[in-house]
Amino acid sequence: QLQPVESGGGSVQAGDSLRLSCAPSGRSFSSYTMGWFRQAPGKEREFVGAINWSGRDAYYEDSVKGRFTISRDNAKSTIYLQMNNLKPSDTAVYYCAAQLGGWGTRGTDDFDYWGQGTQVTVSS
Repeated sequence: QLQPVESGGGSVQAGDSLRLSCAPSGRSFSSYTMGWFRQAPGKEREFVGAINWSGRDAYYEDSVKGRFTISRDNAKSTIYLQMNNLKPSDTAVYYCAAQLGGWGTRGTDDFDYWGQGTQVTVSS
């Protein structure tokens, strides 16, 4: 069992930056593809991006490309979501998720373990 734990959410102004962290507990973290999802009020949970087990490859949803960057530090068992030039449309609860044995997928069903989420609010 892997239990992701997110931190770093908050309230910011449009154009600001914010960095989220995810520090899964439990099983060996380094074997998993790690992803970030978000869910805005009244909307379905959507894919943001994911990073492979080594941290050398990542892919993103189109609306965040060039603004968001995912990285990971396996020695610290932590992944990060650096969010720059935030927009009000980025307001959501952000979730960290873990996937064993997969790559390139974007569906919530493709990820096996989920955190509780952290709120990000961007005001104009």
